[in-house]
Amino acid sequence: MNGETKERTSAMLFDLYGKPSASQAFPLALQHVVAMIVGCVTPAIIVAGVGGLSDKDSVILIQAALVLSALTTLVQLYPFQKGKVRIGSGLPVIMGISFAYVPTMQAIAGDFGVGTILGAQIVGGIIAVLVGIFIKQIRKFFPPLITGTVVFSIGLSLYPTAINYMAGGVGNPQYGSWQNWVIAVITLIIVTGLNHYGKGIWKLSSILIGIISGYVVALFFGIVDFSAVSGASFFQIPMPLHFGVVFEPSACVAIGILFAINSIQAIGDFTATTTGGMDRMPTDEELNGGIVAYGCCNIISALFGGLPTATFSQNVGIVSSTKVVAKRVFGMAACILLIAGLIPKFSSVLLTIPNCVLGGATVSVFASIAMTGVKLITAAPMDYRNTTIVGLAVALGMGITQANAALGSFPAWVTTIFGKSPVVLATITAIVLNLVLPGRDSET
Repeated sequence: MNGETKERTSAMLFDLYGKPSASQAFPLALQHVVAMIVGCVTPAIIVAGVGGLSDKDSVILIQAALVLSALTTLVQLYPFQKGKVRIGSGLPVIMGISFAYVPTMQAIAGDFGVGTILGAQIVGGIIAVLVGIFIKQIRKFFPPLITGTVVFSIGLSLYPTAINYMAGGVGNPQYGSWQNWVIAVITLIIVTGLNHYGKGIWKLSSILIGIISGYVVALFFGIVDFSAVSGASFFQIPMPLHFGVVFEPSACVAIGILFAINSIQAIGDFTATTTGGMDRMPTDEELNGGIVAYGCCNIISALFGGLPTATFSQNVGIVSSTKVVAKRVFGMAACILLIAGLIPKFSSVLLTIPNCVLGGATVSVFASIAMTGVKLITAAPMDYRNTTIVGLAVALGMGITQANAALGSFPAWVTTIFGKSPVVLATITAIVLNLVLPGRDSET
């Protein structure tokens, strides 16, 4: 291949419809997978633990997370369109299981089971489709101040999960042992060090490298359990309705609100992708199709045990930094995820990662989520009105969920919606205050 041909082939990486060679596309695709795979499977691992699933069912939940994330990514890349109906954005984005739902999913899994999460997810998917259809009318109710407050609340509410995992996981006989804390801190130091001093693939894969390092240390301490691996098969297709689908009204409300919020937030990721990678704003067709696909894919995912997905911001960041937008790269990344998900042995290996390692790796992720919320909040002027909205929303959301008996005399459905996760109450409070407090017309 001469110099001119090489240059032309390389240029295809920066063309949405370009067709770079496999040798060029594969490393870039693998980079996207490395950046997101831990974030994709960790919510499934957390929910499986809270829901008390067996090793076999936990593997199935992780497997579904990978397979459905891959298929959802492919739908976004290659939209279905018939007439004016479009499902998919057509943009280079990676979809994966979202941490945004973890606090609420933990509450639902603990009280009702995984099937109830999936039933609520179907309702949430329908809500997302409606948001996509009426996005222009709904978007005004969710300025950065509101979405930032929600994201900040999500980050704060995930901190106890990370700390409990660093200590070994609630229910673990060795919970709080010095061995767990040593492994967790080593993992955290490696992740943080690579984030600040690493470059290129070392920085992008900091979480993965931190988990591998912590895993090796955990092996020396003898706390890695391989029992789940021996019973896992080498190939398996996700089974429909394995966990069942249960519609519990309070769970549907809690998850439905989060779907509405995440539908709006997806606009930010789509916009960051097009502005960072293609130097343009997304079209209305791309936004509508992307959000409608987000809803439709989550409805189908729920039937196969796939937990709620969303656009992955870390992959958006890679697009902005590399400017690589060729669909072939992202399609190849989705295929890697799909193959990994069809091999339960791979999913079962992920299940052997000790809680302390996951905690040490994810605490920085949760901190990043919270600080992303702060950035969104401070995009608006921090006057008395806006600080009141944020302060009261977070205070009520976090305060009521931390005071376990605060809603003890209310019906169970009230506790499920408002008392288990701070995100729902913080969201509703922020929206209502933003509508009723004077000065909204002056927002920028």
